[in-house]
Amino acid sequence: MVKKLGFLIVALVFMFPTLSMAGDFGKDDPSGVPGQWYVGTTPSYSSPSKYPVLFVHGLNSSSNTWWDENDMYNTAYQNGYETAFIDLYPTKTMWDNGALLAGKIRDIYQYFGEKVVIVAHSKGGVDTQSALVHYGAYPYVARVITLSSPHNGSELADLAYSSWAGWLAGILGSKNDATYSLQTGYMNYFRELTDTHINVGRVPFYTVAGTKWGSFGSSLYWGGLYLSSYGSNDGAVTVNSSRLPYASHLGTGSWNHSQIKEGSATFNLFNGYLNESIPSGADLDAVQKLKVTEKETASSYIRGGEYTGSKQEPITVEDGTNSITIDWISNHKDSILTLEDPDGDDTYFSKSTSTSEADGVFEGGYHHSLTIPFPKAGEWKVHARSPKKEAYLMNVIYDSEFNDSVDVQISSNSIKLKGKNSKVKFKIEISIEYYKNGKLKKSKLKMKDQTFKLPELGEGVYNLTVDVNGHKNNEKFKRTILTSIYVDEKGQMYSQYQY
Repeated sequence: MVKKLGFLIVALVFMFPTLSMAGDFGKDDPSGVPGQWYVGTTPSYSSPSKYPVLFVHGLNSSSNTWWDENDMYNTAYQNGYETAFIDLYPTKTMWDNGALLAGKIRDIYQYFGEKVVIVAHSKGGVDTQSALVHYGAYPYVARVITLSSPHNGSELADLAYSSWAGWLAGILGSKNDATYSLQTGYMNYFRELTDTHINVGRVPFYTVAGTKWGSFGSSLYWGGLYLSSYGSNDGAVTVNSSRLPYASHLGTGSWNHSQIKEGSATFNLFNGYLNESIPSGADLDAVQKLKVTEKETASSYIRGGEYTGSKQEPITVEDGTNSITIDWISNHKDSILTLEDPDGDDTYFSKSTSTSEADGVFEGGYHHSLTIPFPKAGEWKVHARSPKKEAYLMNVIYDSEFNDSVDVQISSNSIKLKGKNSKVKFKIEISIEYYKNGKLKKSKLKMKDQTFKLPELGEGVYNLTVDVNGHKNNEKFKRTILTSIYVDEKGQMYSQYQY
């Protein structure tokens, strides 16, 4: 199939030299140049009732994600669909990609002579909605199907820009325009601009979500573990974030963030929506369309930074904890880690595993991991040694009843942390990283009040790291809560925790 595709593209370059097409497909082709688009082989028979399908890739990806170790393109071809594929900017915002994509959608519409259905993976769904709503491409699109798109932002993006993880994310190149724009605060701002726009309802949207993590040791596995505090997820995007209140949800299945874009996994789920007539009952009623809210918990304790030679990180474990899982991510694979229990006995971590998924926020990092079932209450210590200067992020996930002890509430003029019952007492320290246009302007601003007002620094993203030192029934516990707030030019706040 790839050879057929390449042959057709070469022919079309000569037949239609003004079209944005390029190259034959080889090992290193296409090059992923933003704005290039490609047409698949025309099936021997394609019903007039079948729309052409335009596939849009996601974060840190390119058009070949649809056929390189993926049968999505071949599955569409075998089912008689004409196809097109496009390369967007892999690390730019929904505004940059929306503007680029809008112009190319018009070109693709003119090439096929009819509207297309867009199938978009991950951030490609956000880029697509930007193109249709804000850049006027809606007349050329029949409908849109998004596969695990972070319509409401990514808590992993919040993590990447937090005060504890910023060291590592910066070294690994995870802090870019795309990740910046996916912080939950900024995406709530995007939702406000988009969901109230006159163009938002002109093209029907259909969503698909996954609940399976990647294999143990992969970035999708550790992403899933971290995101488990926010509900069901596929290792990169939560089910909640993949939903839109006015979109029809086609299904939630046992796919991870990479599998959900594979033809053998999800094509049959949305196949019927690629035609001029869609299945009966496709327009779900309002109750079914509403976003399902899952309970969020405070289950993480996070530390990070840089060290040379050796580093010790204490971990507080409360009585009755079912398990703790420690994930130590660093930019070097040769670190040696041990865990010391409250009695002074040592346990060695597993050997490091590297991350390789393109959609992983900490792609290129090395993970050392360890799970302790029914750990003894008290202070544990992680000892790390590295022959080189190392940036690291330690994430401890607790399975404990204390996870449901603290709540964050954000209103238009204040931010408040409160215990969920009268027996919970705690002190907090808040670190704020203030970014404007993706650039760090103020770092590690400290606040200690349980109810406080955000510093008035102007428009931008305020990334909050809330370190909780609490106790309940005389049991000590420590947790870290991360979130982000976007403040627009009028001083209006946007956050996933607003009430």
